[in-house]
Amino acid sequence: MTALKGLKVADFSWVGAGPRATKDLSDNGATVVKVESRKRLDLGRLSPPFANGDSKNPDASVFFCQVNTSKLSVTINLSDPEGQAVARRLCDWADVVVENFSPGYMARIGLDYATLSADRPELIMLSVSVAGRSGPMAGYRGYGNIAAAQSGHSALTGWPGGDPHLPPFAYGDVTAPLFASVGVMAALEHRDRTGLGCHLDVSQIESMVQVIPELLAKDDVVRMGNRDAVMAPHGAFPTEGPDRWIAIALEDPALWPALCEELGAPTLAMDTRFVTAEARKANENALEAEIAALTAGFERFALAEALRARGIAAAPVADGRDLCEARDLIDGGHFVAPEHPVIGPAKMPALAMRLHDTPWHMGPAPILGQHNDQVYYDILGMGRAEVESLIGKGALA
Repeated sequence: MTALKGLKVADFSWVGAGPRATKDLSDNGATVVKVESRKRLDLGRLSPPFANGDSKNPDASVFFCQVNTSKLSVTINLSDPEGQAVARRLCDWADVVVENFSPGYMARIGLDYATLSADRPELIMLSVSVAGRSGPMAGYRGYGNIAAAQSGHSALTGWPGGDPHLPPFAYGDVTAPLFASVGVMAALEHRDRTGLGCHLDVSQIESMVQVIPELLAKDDVVRMGNRDAVMAPHGAFPTEGPDRWIAIALEDPALWPALCEELGAPTLAMDTRFVTAEARKANENALEAEIAALTAGFERFALAEALRARGIAAAPVADGRDLCEARDLIDGGHFVAPEHPVIGPAKMPALAMRLHDTPWHMGPAPILGQHNDQVYYDILGMGRAEVESLIGKGALA
C-alpha cells in the first residue's frame, strides 16, 4: 500500500509553490483533486517549455506536467457563486485543503479556514504565500524571486565587488514546498492524536531564510561568486566543447600535487605562488587562470571521474540534457516517464525520498478537466441534471 493511500486533498494551488507540495502527496498515493478553471488558467499551464512549441495548448506545458503528476483535474469557476458552492462540497470531502492565492481571496469566496473549520474542526488547511498570512509582512505580494531578495539570498549572490544577483528561477517556489509537505505530515499526526486540524501558514521568505542560517550568523558576509572563504581552487572551469565546464573544490590542501598531476602539470604544484593553501588563496586570480588553461583540454565527465578517483571533489557542470541522460540517475530510478496524452512519455523527476518496502506511483499530470466526471459524480455525488445545469451556467468551467 502506498504511504498516503486514503488521504484526500482539495488542491486550489497554482503555478509552483503549492503544486510542488501537493505533488509529494499525490506521488505517495494521496487522492489530490486539482481545482482549475478554463476562465482563468493556472499560470503553470502557460509556462514554457511546451511540447512541439505549442504555447496555445493548455495541456502542452512540460513545466506544468512536472509539478502536477499523479493528480486529478476538475474545472470549477471560483468567480461564480454556484461554482463556489461546488468547491465548498469538495472542501467538505477533503482531509486537507491547499491554496496559495493572494491573502484574503479564500475568505472572499467563503473557503477560508475559519469558515470551513467551523463545521469541520478536523480539517487541515495549507496556505503558501510569499510572506505568510500573519505578522508584519502579511499581505506582502510577489513571486519567488522577490522572496530571494527579502530573505537575504540576493545579497549573498554575485561576483566579488559586484551587484547582488537574483536566482535564475523562483527559488522560493522550491524551498517552501519542502516545509509545506513536512507541515502537512505533522498536522495529520496531530489530528490523529487530538481529532483537531489546523491552519498551516508557510512563508516563502521564511523558508528561504531557513536554508542559509550559517551565513546569517556571520557579520562579514560578502559576495564571492564561485569562490570559497578557505578552499582554493574552488570554482567552475572550462573544458572541451562549447560552454562545457567542471566544478572543482580542493578541500584537502595535501591533494594539491595530485590535482596538478592529473591536469598534466606536475611542476605547477611547486610554483611558489601556489605551493601552500595560503599562497593559493592569496594568488587566486592567477591560480584560476592556470587551472582554466589546463582543464580546457579535458572532457569534463572523464576529468571529473579521474579527479574523484584521487579523492578530489569534482563534478561536471550538468545542463538539463545531461541530467536526463545521466546513467547514475536513470539507473537509480530517479526519472519516470509516464505517458501523457499531449507531451508523450517525457521524463519526469521522481520522488527524491523513498520509503523502504513502501510502493509509490507517479502517474502523468492531468489534462485540463480530465477528471470532471469522476469528481462531480463519484467524489461529490452530484446528479447529472445538476452538473449539466451548472455547466450551462458557466459555474463548472
